[in-house]
Amino acid sequence: MPSRRSYGSYNDGCAAAHALDLVGERWTMIVVRELLLGPKRFTDIQRDVIGIGPAVLSQRLHGLESHGLAMRRRLPRPGRTEVYELTEWGYSLEAVNTALSMFAVASPELPLAADMSPDTVVLAMRAHARPVAEATDEERVTLHLTDSRLPDTEPVTYLARMSADATRVERAADPPTGDAQVFATTRDWKACIIGGVPFEELSGVTVSGDRDAVRRLVDSTSLARS
Repeated sequence: MPSRRSYGSYNDGCAAAHALDLVGERWTMIVVRELLLGPKRFTDIQRDVIGIGPAVLSQRLHGLESHGLAMRRRLPRPGRTEVYELTEWGYSLEAVNTALSMFAVASPELPLAADMSPDTVVLAMRAHARPVAEATDEERVTLHLTDSRLPDTEPVTYLARMSADATRVERAADPPTGDAQVFATTRDWKACIIGGVPFEELSGVTVSGDRDAVRRLVDSTSLARS
């Protein structure tokens, strides 16, 4: 099979064109998206990127490795599991993912009814995250998201921290006890964060603890309030 020509081989020195050589192939940015919040096993990536086959996923991961955007490493004992992880340069693609998301929001063809993976919903929250101006102390909300596309999977846990300086949401396997906990399906949490539906009206969202803290989390990360 002949190798794919780059834009540079057509005497195009544009940096944006070169960026497309690096990440413009189908599925590549979707694979990157699923690694932006931390490393994952091959099987985890394939589970989260519905529709990608193992051969194509292997090719895209190999391409990311060869370009210096991702790497493989083996976790320490007892698991010794091999995971894929973005490099420092690769993690800078979150800004690209955010810019693409902001661009696509204006599209009349945006599939608003389609589901999203847990990490994708949280990346949307991060893209719109704003400080809580009236906050005096940092508040913490633990968010447990179950993938609506794959309801038999375990929920993924995140820790949201809100303050007058910033709102941050990160994947956290064992977060400290916060002011509140949210248990939600990705479909309903998306409806809240992106669709603007109050979480109290969504059957797939359960809250324990400080409900006002959850409201402030929604207010500081919601597309509807951007």
